[in-house]
Amino acid sequence: MKYDTPVATNPIDQLKIVGRATDRIEGPLKTTGTAPYAYEWHDVVPNPAYGFVVGSAIAKGRIASIDLTAAKAAPGVRAIVTADSAGKLDKGNFNTAHLLGGPTIEHYHQAVALVVADTFEQARAAAALVRIDYTRDKGAFDLAAAKDTAPLAPGGGFNGDPETKVGDFVGAFASAPVTLDATYTTPDHGHAMMEPHASTALWEGDKLTIYTSNQMIAWSRGDVAKTLGLKKDQVRIVSPYVGGGFGGKLFVRADAILAALGAKAVGRPVKVALTRPMMFNNTTHRPATIQRIRIGATKDGTITAIGHESWSGDLPNGSPETAVGQTRLLYAGANRMTAMRLAVLDLPEGNAMRAPGEAPGLMALEIAMDEMAEKLGMDPVDFRIKNDTQVDPEKPTRPFSQRQFAKCLELGADKFGWNKRKAKPATVRDGRWLVGLGMAAAIRNHIPFKSAARVRLERDGRLTVETDMTDIGTGSYTIIAQTAAETMGVPLDRVDVRLGDSDFPVACGSGGQFGAANSTSGVYAACVKLREAVAQKLGFNTTDCTFAGGKVRAGNRSVPLTDASKDGPLTGEDAIEFGDLDKKYQQSTFAGHFVEAAVDAATGEIRVRRMLAVCAAGRILNPKAARSQVIGAMTMGLGAALMEELAVDKRFGFFVNHDLAGYEVPVHADVPHQEVIFLDEEDSIASPMKAKGVGELGLCGVGAAVANAVYNATGVRVRDYPVTLDKYLDNLPPTA
Repeated sequence: MKYDTPVATNPIDQLKIVGRATDRIEGPLKTTGTAPYAYEWHDVVPNPAYGFVVGSAIAKGRIASIDLTAAKAAPGVRAIVTADSAGKLDKGNFNTAHLLGGPTIEHYHQAVALVVADTFEQARAAAALVRIDYTRDKGAFDLAAAKDTAPLAPGGGFNGDPETKVGDFVGAFASAPVTLDATYTTPDHGHAMMEPHASTALWEGDKLTIYTSNQMIAWSRGDVAKTLGLKKDQVRIVSPYVGGGFGGKLFVRADAILAALGAKAVGRPVKVALTRPMMFNNTTHRPATIQRIRIGATKDGTITAIGHESWSGDLPNGSPETAVGQTRLLYAGANRMTAMRLAVLDLPEGNAMRAPGEAPGLMALEIAMDEMAEKLGMDPVDFRIKNDTQVDPEKPTRPFSQRQFAKCLELGADKFGWNKRKAKPATVRDGRWLVGLGMAAAIRNHIPFKSAARVRLERDGRLTVETDMTDIGTGSYTIIAQTAAETMGVPLDRVDVRLGDSDFPVACGSGGQFGAANSTSGVYAACVKLREAVAQKLGFNTTDCTFAGGKVRAGNRSVPLTDASKDGPLTGEDAIEFGDLDKKYQQSTFAGHFVEAAVDAATGEIRVRRMLAVCAAGRILNPKAARSQVIGAMTMGLGAALMEELAVDKRFGFFVNHDLAGYEVPVHADVPHQEVIFLDEEDSIASPMKAKGVGELGLCGVGAAVANAVYNATGVRVRDYPVTLDKYLDNLPPTA
């Protein structure tokens, strides 16, 4: 199905099933422990062996020698895979470093060996007996030290242009009556998802099946094939349930490749799961940023100049954290400049983490907007609304497909009681607590992405939907079932959804907030094909008939849907393919985040008391699942604001706090009352579902809203995340 003209009405608009708050259909499987995750395919993978990964003890250099004698002699050991024994391995298109290192070492905890044994405990014990001598090279591990010599980042693809210029930023900033020039920093972040990176590999002749935890099946199938020197049709990837990914499972990681190599070496299935410390340093993370923001405005608050520069680091041939992207779109301003610079660092690979770009970028931009509002003597909400725009500020001939940005802020301010905020910081007390209100704006783009599905009408009238789309805990099973049920006119419980298998049609996958709108559009396209086949079978004109209540109707004629499949199943398969609407219209989602924070006047302890998000994200396909996505994202933003930070050992190049004891994330006691409001809107330019993504939007801006609330409570401005005691305790207002 080509989608190059905005749709008027279609079967989804009935909203009998789509758009309704619906329980997750796979919920019972997960709550009873019967949903098979990557390490748990016991019924289809008999008698597996277990692999344990040995990670490099240095960050950069070479393996001088490796002694496997003691490890091979350990009980239960069946094989040890190293770069020497693995044969020639390529590097996947989506990998920055090789997934099996040696003799060259590219980062700390890069996998250098896999010990395979009869039990996990035997493999782990034997791995401790592997003796490796290294020759260490000097590495670069400090972004601040590398900042001044960092060149412009590579452009293209998801990175966008490394530099943009509109008008005369330098001149406009220099002549602006009111200016701000400030630098902000965000640290390295870890995904810290619940389910570890894990894979179970099985060879049948020259055919490889990997049961793994992965967000993007087609990408990963291609990279497994490329890495191992196989054809794509020799590789099957199966990942129907993913226990959290956040971008960390977008790409093939060492567990999958080593499980395949280990299984080949021992001639039986092999399971590999990365330990928690290995996850932090072996896989990807969100890179740290240094961001300089300059804003110039007239005294009435009109922005005349806005500039945003960002520095981040990655391994050679890596990619930047695209922290300036939202600044290109969010606020008006005739004179503009953005730039992304990328330093080469020898830390583990930096890559996508939930809302890459906007999440750290808005942590800086939205503090800067508050600081500018204060200089102007304006309310932060009013300042943002004054500089709203309905067109792409860099390309004014390109309007937004839909932009209810101001309404998000206005409604949020009203519902949150923003009018009670005191503009002067540190003036509101509740006993020993200093209390403040903060807010921030959010934007996250919608990305049209080709997505395919197959829908089959079975003999008994049930629908079976097959697509390699994944469910990473976001509710894909449910919204896909809702789409098929709505389009084909059957009850939700008559739909069976099968996901996460490379044998199925290629979908968009889960990432970039593009999964929901695109995957359901692909299912809708397949259902339209199936409707055509049903109508033809029953002798209807496709354009005249309706599908409802398990029947097909046209005029006075009504036929049970099952009549079409009584001679055998009927199948519809298609993909949604988008034209150039995204070039004609900027497609984005928007939100306003509001936070109340209390700070203990004596100890400096911060307690966030309540949070509100008002979101404009097109049609909300399942309000219950969408709310869960947003409050989860808000919680992640709370963590980024107050506690999350990977501590870099700048001598040896690794993340020191590589477990959940040292890398702090919010727990139940940290999470306050959260409220989410979705604006009633439909975006027919974005997709036939008139929907866009929402999950990552819930994170964008939250960190700044928390930081701004802490400032309003205390009068102490912290520009370096996370906002921890050491950065403000000495400057708190005196206690009474």
